[in-house]
Amino acid sequence: MADSSFDIVSKVDPQEVANALNQAHKEVEQRYDFKGVGASIEQSGEKILMKANSEERVKAILDVFQSKLVKRGVSLKSLEDGKPFPSGKEFRIEAKIKDGINQEQAKKISKIIREEGPKSIKSQIQGDELRVSSKSRDDLQELQALLKSKDLEVDLQFVNYR
Repeated sequence: MADSSFDIVSKVDPQEVANALNQAHKEVEQRYDFKGVGASIEQSGEKILMKANSEERVKAILDVFQSKLVKRGVSLKSLEDGKPFPSGKEFRIEAKIKDGINQEQAKKISKIIREEGPKSIKSQIQGDELRVSSKSRDDLQELQALLKSKDLEVDLQFVNYR
């Protein structure tokens, strides 16, 4: 009998992020407490830049963006937001959407699989994802439950289940 396998990935739908960004932009433009304070949120390349004239207001813009991401089904584990920093007369926050599993996190997940997962499971790191295989499908499902129960820094999805 052939091995069963699946891939552990951390992918974000870029269209959902764009939709959340557009919704947050509209809300920032229309809300009364953001009028006349230079509040804005925009994407420039990989980064999402939030600006306002005070630290509290720029944090409020980040909060609006986070709520829009959650409503669109994007995990906040995928958002890497920085601390507010002054820039001239305004405060800014630079955020970034994480896509894929980096090497350090892949090694950590692999270690969890080796130490706590069923013994029949083999894992290998392939770029920004992990391939997990076993003869027993039950073991693979048990591993999925184990990884979902762990509090990892990345949002995991399980794809290509064969």
